[in-house]
Amino acid sequence: MAEVIKMPKMSDTMTEGVIVEWHKKVGDVVKPGDILAEVETDKATMELENFVKGTLLHIGIEKGQAVPVDAVIAIVGKEGEDIQALLKGDSSSKPATEKTTEENPDSTRDEKEKGEEKAEPETKKEEKEAPAAEPAKDTETKSSSDSRLKVSPLARKIAEEKGIALNAIHGSGEYGRIVKRDLENVPVAGAAFVPVTAESYEDIPLSQMRKTIARRLGESMFTAPHFYLTMEIDMDAAVDSRKRLNEMGGPKISINDMIVKAAAVALRTNPKVNSSWLGDKIRINHHIHIGVAMAVDEGLVVPVVKFADQKSFAQINSEVKIFSAKAKSKKLQPEEFSSNTFTISNLGMYGIEEFTAIINPPDSCILAVGGVKEQPVVKGGQIRIGNVMKVTLSCDHRSVDGATGSAFLQTLKNYLEAPMLMLV
Repeated sequence: MAEVIKMPKMSDTMTEGVIVEWHKKVGDVVKPGDILAEVETDKATMELENFVKGTLLHIGIEKGQAVPVDAVIAIVGKEGEDIQALLKGDSSSKPATEKTTEENPDSTRDEKEKGEEKAEPETKKEEKEAPAAEPAKDTETKSSSDSRLKVSPLARKIAEEKGIALNAIHGSGEYGRIVKRDLENVPVAGAAFVPVTAESYEDIPLSQMRKTIARRLGESMFTAPHFYLTMEIDMDAAVDSRKRLNEMGGPKISINDMIVKAAAVALRTNPKVNSSWLGDKIRINHHIHIGVAMAVDEGLVVPVVKFADQKSFAQINSEVKIFSAKAKSKKLQPEEFSSNTFTISNLGMYGIEEFTAIINPPDSCILAVGGVKEQPVVKGGQIRIGNVMKVTLSCDHRSVDGATGSAFLQTLKNYLEAPMLMLV
């Protein structure tokens, strides 16, 4: 009996998903474990796995279309099975693709006359090989295994427009196929300046991520009574300790790694800051999971370093690097960006000295970190040049009071001004 495939809930905040790419077409035989499509959620682009054995009888959602969670997007069953009853039960579903019932004999004859031979089953329209007479640089670029590169039509068009050599790109799609996201961060030669002589604009549709950012942070800003505490921290010892650690070899520790660790251990002695507002109660979390805000092209993601207080600088550094790479390629998994108890947003690398951040629900607090700046400081009655960093703690006044937040910042300051204490 045919079974419907619905849009799954791939994250705790997901309400709808967008089909980025179909990897199967109507008529294809599918088995459990096959990847049917790529789905854009509010946090990442994820693979939609098939769990049913049979033939793909119906695709109800077109590429690029957004549908709510639990909407029917496809039907899998026995070849030739009647699915009209299932389609009537999902009146909102409109077929994006229908199975071809007969082949074009002329097309088949032409292929035989040209002596063309298919190297593998054709599962995606994007994988059709280009005619042998076309230039080789984009459409027929040879790999080291002497097989043509697999490139989606959109990626090929972008590469042609930007002059990108596809043979230098590593594809992240199925079977190494090069897709749009693989070209997003590839540097291109500067284009000639073209004067604009008329007013114009571009409307950019909201991505799932941007919709979620707008909804969640809007709710946070206008429902949680924010207040802000700013503190200046002497970073001389932290800068010196980082230099010494990096000279010893191993992973290159960043100031941000030290801040994550310092915040985590400071939460041990200030547990009320490591809390969540749940409406009718305040939850004091005994575990310490630090969300690290990261900017991506479409907005912001917050992967989570779990049990951060128990991890070394090197372990935190390794996790953050892995998360950063996954965030850029939209490969973060739901368990990697959920269950945060406290969040850090660091804009110091962009030259920002001080800012305030909006609390990331359900956390009670978020720490905004500015850059380390050399400036005149007074020590022992003498003026000298020192390294100074400003941090601002945004607090939800429903669960954290000013004295509580201030105590946390003082503890954080103590750890960063004497980094060896974090190792005890």
